[in-house]
Amino acid sequence: MIFEKEKEIKTTKFLSPLKNFAVESQEIEYRKDLFTGIECRINIQRSKRIKQASSAQENSTEVTAMINKTKGNCFFCPENLEKCTPKFTGFNNEERIMVGESCAFPNLFPFGLYHGIATFSTEHFLDLPRFSNELILNNLKASILFMKKASRQKPNAKYPVWSWNHLPSAAASIIHPHTQILIDEEPTPFQNKLIENSRKYFAQTGQSYWLKLMAEEKKAKERFIGEVGNKDNGVAVLASYAPVGNNEALLIFKNASTFSELNEEQLSSFAACLVKILQGYSESGVNAFNVTTYAGSMDKKDKDYYTLHARIISRPKFQPLYTNDVGFMEKFHYAWIIETKPEDVACKMRPYFK
Repeated sequence: MIFEKEKEIKTTKFLSPLKNFAVESQEIEYRKDLFTGIECRINIQRSKRIKQASSAQENSTEVTAMINKTKGNCFFCPENLEKCTPKFTGFNNEERIMVGESCAFPNLFPFGLYHGIATFSTEHFLDLPRFSNELILNNLKASILFMKKASRQKPNAKYPVWSWNHLPSAAASIIHPHTQILIDEEPTPFQNKLIENSRKYFAQTGQSYWLKLMAEEKKAKERFIGEVGNKDNGVAVLASYAPVGNNEALLIFKNASTFSELNEEQLSSFAACLVKILQGYSESGVNAFNVTTYAGSMDKKDKDYYTLHARIISRPKFQPLYTNDVGFMEKFHYAWIIETKPEDVACKMRPYFK
């Protein structure tokens, strides 16, 4: 079956201080997805590691205090948004995009040709169970309007990415819930690999890899989670064979290659899937996560062989005074976002070598 990629189980042994230095054996699974090229190593015993962090009660108190402290000067809260966030240029005098409570505007520090932000709500903080279908749906609609306007303004900008870093431990610099929207002239490195591999698979087999994957996973029942929407136009959810993060789920649209194809029903199905996953995360103690999408070209040229899909992973539990520097671009797209110019690093370091 096409999804049964490569797996090798190896056993390592050591004398464990947790067992009075008796011999302990642990199994490590080496997995590789031959289609995507993703490789991972899985050791479920690692979940038992002692983590040197504050207790749950202390953490909860500190998190609440930080949320309250950051609310007053939050750029994305309604009292500050108008004066503190950028405005679009060239979008037919539409300086920001509003859909329900969601507001889309340019990123103040972009790392793409068109890089937008879209809030979910006027509220500064939302626990995972409070993300409703409506909030996510409105955010998606605002984000897609941004994609379409950017693509019309510059037709070569046709490769979109919709992503969500939730809370600082998932690399969000601002607590107020928001997504990031990129649309560029070239796909990200991993996005490009997925599109090209899908094209090759279709040329060789006459089938869509993604539709075949959904069918095979549903039949095998090992990693198939569920689906929302009708059988031809909904969204299927699987556990990834070779994940890039913990608690990873793969969400696959059954009949769309990119955002410009999506109708209300498909967007609603995707939003409903995310709500269900966030409920599961919350009940298992997760409060931070990353989501990204892998879309084909906005001109639908990949439609015959490519399928729009998304990945979601859990991240370390949110704690105050910590912002992760690895977000959706690094975790999902294999593109490292850098804040230091190599030539400047060289200038700063040279004096120490004289």
